[in-house]
Amino acid sequence: MHAADIQDRDGALLLLRQTRRLFPFIERIFGGYAGERTATAVANTGAWMIEIVKRRDLHRFVVQPKRWIVERTFAWLSRNRRLARDFERHVRKTAAFVRLAMIRLLLRRLAPTASP
Repeated sequence: MHAADIQDRDGALLLLRQTRRLFPFIERIFGGYAGERTATAVANTGAWMIEIVKRRDLHRFVVQPKRWIVERTFAWLSRNRRLARDFERHVRKTAAFVRLAMIRLLLRRLAPTASP
């Protein structure tokens, strides 16, 4: 995430640099921003494969490839009351709560369920 005064295509380089440091094992990115700046940012930050997801038909609803992954993750995050609305003043705090929500989700999946 980045500040609201940075356009998404301009913020791609900042985002990809941080992502590469935190998650060096990621090989493929699904995105919606095509263009010279995005392609340059991807090339400058490592060996990524970027797949641009474009709409094929604007007049009918069609499930986009891999879109369900993002929508499902947003649904999981929206179950947390703190993330249901944007109450935080700083992006850093929101990112921390998103991280905590995902950690909570993963811990629940990894923990063995208790049988009565």
